[in-house]
Amino acid sequence: MLLKEKIAVVTGASNGIGKSIVDVFIENGAKVIGLDIVEVESWNENLTMLKADVSSTSDCERVYGEITNLVDHIDILVNCAGITRDAMTKKMTEEQFDQVIAVNLKGVWNLTRLIGPAMQVNQTGSIINISSVVGVYGNIGQSNYAATKAGVIGMTKSWAKEFALKGGNVRVNAVAPGYTMTNMMKTVPENLLEKFRATTMLGRLAEPIEIANSVLFLASDLSSYVTGEVLNVNGGMRL
Repeated sequence: MLLKEKIAVVTGASNGIGKSIVDVFIENGAKVIGLDIVEVESWNENLTMLKADVSSTSDCERVYGEITNLVDHIDILVNCAGITRDAMTKKMTEEQFDQVIAVNLKGVWNLTRLIGPAMQVNQTGSIINISSVVGVYGNIGQSNYAATKAGVIGMTKSWAKEFALKGGNVRVNAVAPGYTMTNMMKTVPENLLEKFRATTMLGRLAEPIEIANSVLFLASDLSSYVTGEVLNVNGGMRL
């Protein structure tokens, strides 16, 4: 029960890696407030699901008000919500670029700018931002996505410094997953999946639970002296 009596907020909570994080947190004793752009019923008594568009500053302010009415503090924030709008740069539209920036980068800022300072006042907290191997190495046809995930790393390192000021004691870290077998990946042709597997030293793709367990480590006191770091969880990917 690594998170016993902890209160966590997780964005992108209804599916994929986000859902796995929610489930692992609850299994380890946390009470979770999950945020998603679609309305989803809670599937556990220790989970409260709220609808929110992280790309909207006003909507994040609204849902933060709802959260503060439910709980008196937040111990953990996981910024997991994200989208892709892939295209080669010469074919990428302004809309595709702007949508990814709005969700994957601004969306992380929107909630952290509210929750991070509150954690700093309480002098405790752990923020985990979900980046990507693409944010570390880049990828063909994903310049917008890579830019956001690299930006998340930059914000992570900046916030680790900001929220530690004046005894803030807030830890901020990022997880950079490799290719992970979410439902989205299950639609990828098998020949491409095999190509992705071949780029890893372990010869396989990640399961969502493996990413969630890494987030659990950074959320818990097991990582009490870890901040400003990027944890690469990619099976030893070689790009």
